[in-house]
Amino acid sequence: MKNESWTQAVAAFDIEAESLAATKEGMDQEAFAQALDALKSAARIGVAGCGHTGISCMHFAHLMCCIERPARFISPAEAVHGAMGYIQKGDVLVLASRGGKTQELIPMMEIAKGKGATVISVTENLDSPLAKGADIVLGVRVTRETDKYNSQGTSSFAVVNAMFDALQIALVEETGYRNEQFAVIHPGGAVGERLNRR
Repeated sequence: MKNESWTQAVAAFDIEAESLAATKEGMDQEAFAQALDALKSAARIGVAGCGHTGISCMHFAHLMCCIERPARFISPAEAVHGAMGYIQKGDVLVLASRGGKTQELIPMMEIAKGKGATVISVTENLDSPLAKGADIVLGVRVTRETDKYNSQGTSSFAVVNAMFDALQIALVEETGYRNEQFAVIHPGGAVGERLNRR
């Protein structure tokens, strides 16, 4: 292995840590509380993003299901071909995009708002269409991506995941969700074995 390869690999931890710290420092407690209230009361939660951010959105939908908040990832490609039928009045649509300009997400936002759903945007660009059009905006901060070209979705992936993790952790507290409930829906694997140990 090249010395530079090892140097860059180790530096990736520090670079991501900087972005996580910046995101934590810039968190808006009022907006976060509004997002919690919306997620807590929604019958259904839709989540969408593209690329690396889309993978984070799949993670969030699964996190919500793990605390029994019905959720699904809505593919932006399928959204405008009928999949937005999942979203109804009173539901929540979470849209994540670092730049807030992802073209595939804008029609989803417009459809959701037209149907009376609450739109939550997770973005770094507070002047973007997704931020300005959303009902609630959760800002993230990316000091730089970890690769030497500052172009791969690495630090941005980490901070969006962290925001989603924070929402789930807070919802556990807000809803009083208990580990005994999780044991019922997670009987599989080592976690299931530990949760259901008598």
